[in-house]
Amino acid sequence: MRSEFISSITDIGCDDWNRVAGTDYPFTRHEFLAALELSGATNQKSGWQPHHLLVYRDDTEPAQLIAVMPLYLKYHSYGEYVFDWSWADAYRRHGVPYYPKLLAAIPYTPATGQRLCVAQDEEASALYPFVAETLVQEAHRTQASSVHVLFPEQTAMKALQASQLDSRRGVQFHWFNDDFTDFDDFLSRFSSRKRKNLKKERRQVDAQHVELEVLEGPDISPELWQRFYHFYQMTYAKRSGHGGYLNLDFFQRVAETMPEHIVLVMAKHEGEYIAGALNFRDSQTLYGRYWGCIKEFEFLHFEACYYQGIEYCIDKKLQRFDPGAQGEHKIQRGFHPIETWSNHWIAHEGFSEAIAGFLNEENNAMLRYKSDAAELLPFNK
Repeated sequence: MRSEFISSITDIGCDDWNRVAGTDYPFTRHEFLAALELSGATNQKSGWQPHHLLVYRDDTEPAQLIAVMPLYLKYHSYGEYVFDWSWADAYRRHGVPYYPKLLAAIPYTPATGQRLCVAQDEEASALYPFVAETLVQEAHRTQASSVHVLFPEQTAMKALQASQLDSRRGVQFHWFNDDFTDFDDFLSRFSSRKRKNLKKERRQVDAQHVELEVLEGPDISPELWQRFYHFYQMTYAKRSGHGGYLNLDFFQRVAETMPEHIVLVMAKHEGEYIAGALNFRDSQTLYGRYWGCIKEFEFLHFEACYYQGIEYCIDKKLQRFDPGAQGEHKIQRGFHPIETWSNHWIAHEGFSEAIAGFLNEENNAMLRYKSDAAELLPFNK
């Protein structure tokens, strides 16, 4: 086998990449990664310099592409959702550079999925030792402080851990479809008090004369995309002081190249669109990604970002709803605590030992946190 690193997803053909990465999971599709790059969301200026990994089987002529990995040289830690700010600060205080670091992740997207995408006729387990060694060698070559793989599937996490990339446990809150026939069937599993609370929230949205629309990609007009993007910008500006990591060009590109993956919830008040929640989907899962509003209404965020998504999953028979990172308020609304993972290799011997000790303690704490969070679920015992 041999490896190659490319500085842009456009250096490889869409069909060649997707033949290996697949086209069901939206975030490793060539079209999604290209939309990020071509819109300017991932480049050296933004701190996300593409450095994608290609793996070839070189015992054939021509060499056959058998694995790909979205990979970046990172110059900060924004947009990752696995927080290493304290690590970077410790490096700074000791006069040791932490950036750049080598990061295998989907930019701005804390959704678990394949990070090493392997061709269907290849055995993934045989590739992980080679890929782990390749990443470490590339970190040395580029003078990166570390290697990080964010939100891999558990099987991949264990394979990387066996190849000397320490694992880190996190917790998110996901909804699972237990063959519900409708939203009331889902609520029937709640305790009486929690069921009444959730119904009250939904009635309150209706009482404020807010109407909800659920639109799939092909049905979303350019005007609606511009409206949603305005909501997204305004909400980011209010929360973070900037207009968001993504621009209108990104949303327009994914709308054009992968509309079958897009589900947009729009809220309207007195005939005017005032809020929107953008989701992506594959054959099994709905992924809640971006929210924005220009007028505040009580419980509208929960309705647009959670309840409409649950109804969509039930209607389309999707098995899971991943609404994004963090948010303990999701528990009482029927979202289960689940484990997420990342893997880390640290070049500096002293910091490597210290971070390994930290991860051991944090992993145990996260396991206790997950158990405690599960006790707060609203379902009948």
